[in-house]
Amino acid sequence: MSMGSKSRAEARQARHRRVRAKVRGSAERPRMAVMISNKHMYVQFIDDERGVTLASASTLGADGGHNLAAATRLGQQAGASAVAAGIRRVVVDRGGYRFHGRVKAIVEAARQAGLQTATKEGT
Repeated sequence: MSMGSKSRAEARQARHRRVRAKVRGSAERPRMAVMISNKHMYVQFIDDERGVTLASASTLGADGGHNLAAATRLGQQAGASAVAAGIRRVVVDRGGYRFHGRVKAIVEAARQAGLQTATKEGT
C-alpha cells in the first residue's frame, strides 16, 4: 500500500470525523449514532451536551443477525426505545457509512416507529 492510500477502515474513520464535526446532539434533539461491526449492529441516542446515552438498541439479543431484515428490526426496536424514553426528534450520525443498505434500513424503520430525523443539525 502506498503512502497516500487509506484502508477501508481508515477512510470510514475519516468520513466519520467529518460527519462528527457537523453533527451535534442535544437534549431536545439527540444524536442517533449507528455502528456496524463485522457481527452486530448498534444504535445509540446520545446527548452530546451532557455526554449521556439516553437510549440504545443492538442485534446482540436472540433475534440478532447482520442482514437487511435484522437492520429493519433493529431500527424498529431503536425507534420504540427512543419514543419510550421521550425522544421524538433526532439528528442522524451514520458513522462514516454511506446512507445505503443497512444504515438506510435502520433509519427508515426508526422513522416508521415515530422518530423525526435530520441528517444535519437544524434541518
